[in-house]
Amino acid sequence: MKGLPVAHSEKLLASWNHGEDAALWEISDERVGILTVDFITPVVDSPRRFGEIAAANSLSDVYAMGGEPLIALNVVCFPTSCEPLSVLREILEGGAEKVIEAKAMLAGGHSVQDEEPKYGLVVFGEVLKSAMWTVGSAKEGDHLILTKPIGTGIAVTAIKAGLLAEDDMRRAEESMAALNAVPPLLPPALRESVSACTDVTGFGLAAHALDLASQDISIEIDCSAIPLLSGIADMADMGLIPAGAYENKKYIGDRVVNDSRLGRFAEDIAFDPQTSGGLLIAAPPRQADEIVAILRKERFRDSAVIGKFVKGGNRLFLK
Repeated sequence: MKGLPVAHSEKLLASWNHGEDAALWEISDERVGILTVDFITPVVDSPRRFGEIAAANSLSDVYAMGGEPLIALNVVCFPTSCEPLSVLREILEGGAEKVIEAKAMLAGGHSVQDEEPKYGLVVFGEVLKSAMWTVGSAKEGDHLILTKPIGTGIAVTAIKAGLLAEDDMRRAEESMAALNAVPPLLPPALRESVSACTDVTGFGLAAHALDLASQDISIEIDCSAIPLLSGIADMADMGLIPAGAYENKKYIGDRVVNDSRLGRFAEDIAFDPQTSGGLLIAAPPRQADEIVAILRKERFRDSAVIGKFVKGGNRLFLK
């Protein structure tokens, strides 16, 4: 999108120019609007579950900015020539259930004919300016929190190959369908203590973690502390690494130093492209521990501090 003509306004606080998860628009001195759009192709066989995952993935960008979703519109591509409308209805029902779970309203949308199903949402939400989360603002000494296990790219590859065990497949689907509704769980003081935040999606853990740091800050990640989906290590050993992982390594690999005793597997999970992954949150050590404690008591039982931000270099060190 570089070079496209854009209008400038002081009310636009963040957009794609800053690598944010969503556009931020100043509504008043205290209120900020959050606007995002996202849609994906099917990653599971169940139409309803696909709808849930796609909707959770779209809603995630609002949560990643510290906000709460208010209203959503469906974005639908569907091949009515070869798939029954009952399949589309299941996809939309799954998505609608997630919007309701997020305490937002579904208010319409748009659909087109396509050769492959695609589904997602346009979402609008709000956040108080004092509690707004952005990227690129993590500070030296901050701890790095991850709220969901890593491994959905490897899991989806294994599912398509018919090699992932049924229980492991169920856990992967449940993780992708889970809402990243972290901000509503945190008291105001903890919301405001967050230095930076993003969600882990297609560029993988490594690239999204680096998005949080400013130019003079690096990140050290303890790979043994990263929560993983069950069965992922075995699938990686079998070579079931998605093509996107290799693209991610090509894109960001020169900034990643692998000193982990996990060897190549550390890179497999660092570059694995995620679908509807968790949030990465940077916060001071004491507040980070408080955030993790709250999240583990709720539905984010895999939440963990996986690293810290250190001075210099703007690199990622896998330990």
